[in-house]
Amino acid sequence: MCELYASQPQLLYDTTKRSIRIQGVVTSLALENQMWHLLEQIAQQEQSSVAEFISVLYQEIIERHGEVKNLNSCLF
Repeated sequence: MCELYASQPQLLYDTTKRSIRIQGVVTSLALENQMWHLLEQIAQQEQSSVAEFISVLYQEIIERHGEVKNLNSCLF
C-alpha cells in the first residue's frame, strides 16, 4: 500500500519557500514542490500568476471569514 507514496520522486515533496506580495505586504510561503506545481497549473487556467491567484484567494477568504488564520493550510 505504501509503495504508491514511497515510489514518488523525493523532489516533488521537498519544500520550497517563495515570497509573494499580498495586499501590499510581502510574505513567505513554504510549500512542497508538488503544491507549487499545482498552484501554477491553476493560476495558468485562471490566466494569472501564482502570486495573483493566491492574492485573490486570500481576499476571498477575508471576505467570507473576516481573516486568514493559516494561509499555507488554506492552499492545501
